[in-house]
Amino acid sequence: MGSDDDSKAPKATPSPGQTEKAASRVAQVSGHIASGEQDKPNSGRRRRRAKQDELPADYSDILGQLKAIRKIANTPDPNRTGYVRQKQAGKLWVRERIDQLLDNGSFREVGSVSGKVKWKQLDALREEPEDFTPSNNVQGFGKLRGRQILFTADDFSIRAGHADGAMFEKTWYMEKLALKMKLPIIKLVDGSSGGGSVTTIKTQGYAYVPPMHGAHEIIAQLNAGIPNLGAGVGICVGLGAARLVACHFSVMAADIGSLFNAGPSVVANATFEEGLSFTDLGGPAMHCTNGTIDNLAANEAECFEQLRTVLSYLPSCGTQVPPVVVSEDPADRTSPELRTLIPRKRERMYDPRKLISTVVDNSSFFEIGALWGRTAIVGLARLGGKPVGIICNNCETLAGAIDAAGSQKITQHLKFCDVFNLPILQFVDVPGYAIGTVAERTATMRWGVELWKAYYTTTVPLFNVIVRKVYGVAGGLMVECRDPHFRVAWPSGEWGSLPLDGGIEVGHTAELRKIEKDQGLEARKARYKELDVEYRRLMNPVRTANAFSIEEIIDPANTRQLVAEWCRHVYETDLSERVIQRITGKLQPVFA
Repeated sequence: MGSDDDSKAPKATPSPGQTEKAASRVAQVSGHIASGEQDKPNSGRRRRRAKQDELPADYSDILGQLKAIRKIANTPDPNRTGYVRQKQAGKLWVRERIDQLLDNGSFREVGSVSGKVKWKQLDALREEPEDFTPSNNVQGFGKLRGRQILFTADDFSIRAGHADGAMFEKTWYMEKLALKMKLPIIKLVDGSSGGGSVTTIKTQGYAYVPPMHGAHEIIAQLNAGIPNLGAGVGICVGLGAARLVACHFSVMAADIGSLFNAGPSVVANATFEEGLSFTDLGGPAMHCTNGTIDNLAANEAECFEQLRTVLSYLPSCGTQVPPVVVSEDPADRTSPELRTLIPRKRERMYDPRKLISTVVDNSSFFEIGALWGRTAIVGLARLGGKPVGIICNNCETLAGAIDAAGSQKITQHLKFCDVFNLPILQFVDVPGYAIGTVAERTATMRWGVELWKAYYTTTVPLFNVIVRKVYGVAGGLMVECRDPHFRVAWPSGEWGSLPLDGGIEVGHTAELRKIEKDQGLEARKARYKELDVEYRRLMNPVRTANAFSIEEIIDPANTRQLVAEWCRHVYETDLSERVIQRITGKLQPVFA
């Protein structure tokens, strides 16, 4: 403890050396402060001269390389043979397609610098890209009418889409990403989509067993109800063709599209069919009429519009309810014109598409597969803004009898609606399965049984409107496949095991033959007419309703009111329960 005298002791005077040292330190600090005010915030550190081969601290060299590579990839090269060929064929360049397809400013590329770079070395550590050949598939994220999607787009101008010009890992990655993120995936196919080329053998030094990377993921997507929508916007061959056809929905551009397992040169060597053009071998006239491709579009722009339209009806995955929009068409609208749509003379036809468009929301019907399987009409529509699937027999082709192609078409659409949780509105006018040698030769019963399986294994809600005929196995499975039934009939309805034309002959063969033998042909005709009149009286649909074999006969004018109310109930109750079952794995629809 110090004394009071200590505090009064005289303070030591600093030496001249200490004064100079302190002044020097103050000057140093002042210099640092002045330097900090003039320089950038991160320049407070002591500066030292950069060595010639030292890399920049802000990674501007790497960022510059990325910028240069992306600029090359995004700029069309008019001197590149592939690009010139693409434009001469009347096709859009891959990045032009992306600009036209996606919402403005929504494109975010994945794998933007994947490809082969020719580097120019500047010094020991630094280099810059001199030339760049992108991988021939552009992909990433984007939006269609505000909906987030993934997409892949082939660049035919680079090695025609073959594997030796591509990195198939990119496409495989996007397939896995779509499955994981539960996002719709759009596929613009122009080439082989990374399929094989014999030159790959030379490049790799060996021949490989063909891999099918992504196959498991694609099937999983299809069954999970993750929309796979594809457009054929050029030559679709091999793997590219398979990827397009595997989609839930596919469309082909009429002016530039074609699809085949192998091109004309391979076909000429294998089958001796020479001189075939791409269109001869697999153009739209072939594949849009045989069911390989669902829809035909006039050009690429219409392809893109059809993709947008189809997506607007679908959820992003099967664990969601389809998107509902506001409808300005009143759900309780009546349609008196429907009372006279079905002719009283049963042999006459009517316009089934007018029937559909009158009942559903105005301008909401989108037909799928109009050019094939024409005994049936299928598509998408809305009731009160709520998406539904549409199935309708087409009396204008084979009187609506279901042939092999018609069975395939309806089967596919039933599975389509099932994986996307789309309730089905069905307009029934079916005289049975198609008959005759053509029907037998094309395996009508085989495909008819597959249709039977589809009706009874799909579980999405289904409402039947019987507008005229329901006969035979085909009619029975269409209107009996749900329990309890949700169905009504129009006053024009008629039904039975066989149509009267031919049915009377079968049921009264012995009687008619005896009359003809004993009394002559005219007596036989008179008896046949008596039987026809009697049966038609007994086939009054009111008698069927008296026996509760049909639940209700309604005024056709009120059809929209009834089906719209059914659809509202389905969306409020059934679909929410269905989605829970999908999430928990209790319900697992199968598309593929």
